Amino acid sequence: MTEPQLIIFDCDGVLIDSEVISARQLIAELKGHGVEMDMAFVSRHFLGRSYPVVLKEVRDRWGVALPERFEADYRARLLAAFERDLRRMEGVVETIGALRLPYCLATSSSPERMRRSLEITDLTALFEGVAFTASEVARGKPAPDLFLHAAAKMGVPPAACVVIEDSLNGVRAGLAAGMRVWRFVGGSHMAGLDLTPPADALPEASFDSFAAMRAAHPAVFRPVFEVS
Repeated sequence: MTEPQLIIFDCDGVLIDSEVISARQLIAELKGHGVEMDMAFVSRHFLGRSYPVVLKEVRDRWGVALPERFEADYRARLLAAFERDLRRMEGVVETIGALRLPYCLATSSSPERMRRSLEITDLTALFEGVAFTASEVARGKPAPDLFLHAAAKMGVPPAACVVIEDSLNGVRAGLAAGMRVWRFVGGSHMAGLDLTPPADALPEASFDSFAAMRAAHPAVFRPVFEVS
């Protein structure tokens, strides 16, 4: 197995505890248009996917054409909810500080949502110049395009990359890119869900905390107490 040379972090549900906020907001917004779903459905089908893909699935699955203003209204209300409730994941700053390797971020979020999310959670400085979004590639997750793009920008071959993802579609994207994938399941949106992955989304390992991830990979992370 190729030694890792780059860690690629997903953002929502990995760096920041945003997915539970996004899912609840989406469920509430769609209910007003006659579309009923629960957190488990959103987790399995929508997490890790770009907004246009989610809207297409709603149209295809329920035959509902959402009004033209739906996206703009949803995004505005979601960002307002982020301002109130968004937090970074426990141990994120310590984990990045403990890395022995270069790292970057690759997210399905829009550039504006990513920018504001990092600002709210005081993570902007950590990802200056090393943050990439699905707007930069032709296909979003579960296609491998975004992770391959990030690896190319960072000058690292795919086989030497480790992707840290929470969503099944993100896991699929990392595997399709030929990368190692560690699944992070410590976000609030994972509480109470069946976390058994399907056969096409099997990560190398799963971790419910960053502390556990660091402990399992001492070649990748220095002990936190050694980090200045």
